[in-house]
Amino acid sequence: MCGVHGAAVSSSSRPEASRNPYGALNKILLQNMLLNFTSNQGILRAGKENVIMPNIKPISDLRNYSDVLRDVSVGAPVFLTKNGRGRYAIIDMQDYEKTWATLKLMGELATGKKSGEEKGWLSPSDVRAHFRAKANEE
Repeated sequence: MCGVHGAAVSSSSRPEASRNPYGALNKILLQNMLLNFTSNQGILRAGKENVIMPNIKPISDLRNYSDVLRDVSVGAPVFLTKNGRGRYAIIDMQDYEKTWATLKLMGELATGKKSGEEKGWLSPSDVRAHFRAKANEE
């Protein structure tokens, strides 16, 4: 099963943050996903023979959507272009769920970091005591 994730790639004069507050984070996350995929697949090597090219298709190919969806697999999205510019990415549902979980985790970590900076950090012994108390409540 596949999920569709629209990601506008435009040369608009508006700053990216005004269109999408998570634009910079999404860009970094997608770059990391690509690096993780390529390194996990053993693709990052010194030779050109092991480079996998991204699967880029014009949006008009969706007329035969079953052919486009057949090309989507875990770690191998299909990128759709409109008027020669990147417009959408069709990704496997497993990749979508992993990306969404990563974004949620990054948000929680940012919240925790902000809290620690504003209210002070807990010592390791305080953290252990907190979780022991939680375990005893159950």
